[in-house]
Amino acid sequence: MNRKKSIWTDSTEKLVSSLHSELALNNNNWHELKTNNSRRAAELLISALSQIIKNGSKDDIEALIEQSLLWIKGEIKDPGCPSH
Repeated sequence: MNRKKSIWTDSTEKLVSSLHSELALNNNNWHELKTNNSRRAAELLISALSQIIKNGSKDDIEALIEQSLLWIKGEIKDPGCPSH
């Protein structure tokens, strides 16, 4: 297999993955944090960073960053749970 050498160390990839897991909203904290602008922005920014590290699509990375800015500016709100 001819795999291109990454510019990122294994440690960097593991740290970003760990932080991504830590900041991602899940079933346990969704209702508590879904309207927290800082938490939502951080979740999106670490997702963008993760995509950068993994050679993700530039369009996807840009969209994540743009949406995080909307949360930071308070221009976006969580629509709530449709089942409630």
